[in-house]
Amino acid sequence: MDWQDLGTILSARPHGESSMIVELFTSAHGRHAGVVRGGASRKMTGILQPGNRVTATWRARLEDHLGSFTIEPLQSRAVILSDRQALAGLNAATALLRFTLPEREAHDALFMASEALFDAMAEGGDWVPTYLRWELGLLEEMGYGLDLSRCAVTGSRDDLAYVSPRSGRAVSRQGAGEWAPRLLPLPLCLLGQGPASLGEIVQGLRLTGFFLGERMAPDLGDRPLPEARQRFVDLLRRSAR
Repeated sequence: MDWQDLGTILSARPHGESSMIVELFTSAHGRHAGVVRGGASRKMTGILQPGNRVTATWRARLEDHLGSFTIEPLQSRAVILSDRQALAGLNAATALLRFTLPEREAHDALFMASEALFDAMAEGGDWVPTYLRWELGLLEEMGYGLDLSRCAVTGSRDDLAYVSPRSGRAVSRQGAGEWAPRLLPLPLCLLGQGPASLGEIVQGLRLTGFFLGERMAPDLGDRPLPEARQRFVDLLRRSAR
């Protein structure tokens, strides 16, 4: 069994004296692991950093075996390592991908969105709103997407201000009525209304975090969300003060 694909390194951990077990998020084969022989060498350590884009050839005697990777570098995103916020965002995104994605199942739309996010992090600039949209896309891809198009109560597209924690649908101020305290705030940046302040983005991440942690995680074995995500949100919250 063998195949070749493009992918981004999600993680690399030691295996024996000189090898590494590497997880990739690949275009056609989804989240996939394999052994990289000699991966602990100085040359390969730099290539196997999370976030780097590579070409991978996977080989195994049988399809259900762990198998081995031959890795060739395509794009280094090592510049992310020197930016505290970008590194925290990268760690959050790669941890969430490892947490949510079933092994060996293609998710092409999410793969493309992840590549765009990692490129934006490496290029610098204002990539944090892209991260928030990426989490919305992750929820959508995994079957927990939010419907922010119209009010779940009135059907109106105007004055949307909340999200129902039960249905994930938007609710207007008029539709919320006395139930407003029980609903989740909907930041305007998720509706594409005006520039996104860091405070709004943090509020948006509270919203996506609720559905990641309270809706999706229980269905994945009731595990807590990766700590890397909370560290990233905490860093943004401190920066927004």
